[in-house]
Amino acid sequence: MKNLKYLLPFAFLLLPIIGKAASILIPMDELQKDHLKSYGIAFWVLKNDQEVEWLLNYRGGSFMTKYDPKTENECKVRGVSYEVIADDKVTAILAQINDPSVNMDVVKLQKAPRMAIYSPKVGVKPSDDAVMLVLKYAEIPFDLVYDEEVLKGDLNKYDWLHLHHEDFTGQYSKENRGRNADKFLQTKAIFEATAKKFGYQKVSKMKLAVAQNIRNFCANGGFLLAMCSGADSFDIALAAAKTDIVDEIYDGDPPDPRAQSKLDFTQTFAFQNFTVVTSDYGYGGRQGGRFSNIDVSNTRHIQQEEDFFTLFDFSAKWDVVPSMLTQDHDRVIKGFMGLATAFDKSKIKSTVTIMGELKSANEARYIHGEYGKGQWTFYGGHDPENYQYSPNEPPTDLSLHPNSPGYRLILNNVLFPAAKKKKLKT
Repeated sequence: MKNLKYLLPFAFLLLPIIGKAASILIPMDELQKDHLKSYGIAFWVLKNDQEVEWLLNYRGGSFMTKYDPKTENECKVRGVSYEVIADDKVTAILAQINDPSVNMDVVKLQKAPRMAIYSPKVGVKPSDDAVMLVLKYAEIPFDLVYDEEVLKGDLNKYDWLHLHHEDFTGQYSKENRGRNADKFLQTKAIFEATAKKFGYQKVSKMKLAVAQNIRNFCANGGFLLAMCSGADSFDIALAAAKTDIVDEIYDGDPPDPRAQSKLDFTQTFAFQNFTVVTSDYGYGGRQGGRFSNIDVSNTRHIQQEEDFFTLFDFSAKWDVVPSMLTQDHDRVIKGFMGLATAFDKSKIKSTVTIMGELKSANEARYIHGEYGKGQWTFYGGHDPENYQYSPNEPPTDLSLHPNSPGYRLILNNVLFPAAKKKKLKT
């Protein structure tokens, strides 16, 4: 008790500090040690029924949440840079953001979305899909769904869906020759068995039904992210619903000679007025990519050292959706190739928002739009940190790229649905 009277004055001196409410700020500028795991922290907070404020254009699109020692510990464990700030600092930050003269805004993230990746469940390596890689690295949980789950109606269990680099036209990515011949035959047999199980005479018809179910998922309020060939082949399949664009080697009969004139572009999300490639293998020469001239992989002549695309600067207070999807600490993103690398801007519908482009080549790399009550994003290329991916390569080690601007664009889409209860303007 004698010592207590000497300690009491010091205790009262500490009260003003302890008594101040505090928040955790996760900066997303160049001072952040691990941008990718920062998204995982934001998701973790949401999973624990706490809100996160996304500070658009403030220090690279930072996150802020009420102080909790568990959150602070999670940041330490995952190696994420953070700052504990008192209420007066929070007030000053919000005042700066709300100033009408600055291009910033605050979006409240309220609930962790239920996540799914459309991908085969066997025979897929982690390196086969960049989204799978980054979700695992950021420790964001997800389920795998494929044709059977989609056809059974299981998509209504989820808020967010990513399309693995799939071929929705039923042509097995046209990998039917050379070293891929054996794999093609094995894959073909598996898909044909699934199609038969669900009553479809052709794999192309089953894949069309899958694409239409995914479109309905969006129409009912779902969020979709497609990369690589998952983007262009999805729209191609929808447009070709009433014709046959598939060569004989894939479905047993030749394509409809009038297939091009029967394409219905009103059925697609993003693309119109494109020409399909009906040859059985490879690229379409002057026609462009593997499936159509949407993809410019075969016609672009850009060296790797010159292959960059630029993100647009949107008004955070008015164009909230594209502002969220383009949050980054770098506005110039390294290009990267895939089965579908970049989209010909002349084939993109006027209702689509182009968020990233290589203007000199007239190509878009990152686009967004609405469908019904839902939203979708298409992102060209395979792996943002592997310029020209080969199936024989080991997976990208994201611990070597924790600040990847290209991978940040994927994770922007992951958190985007958490803000869906807020009225967003586009």
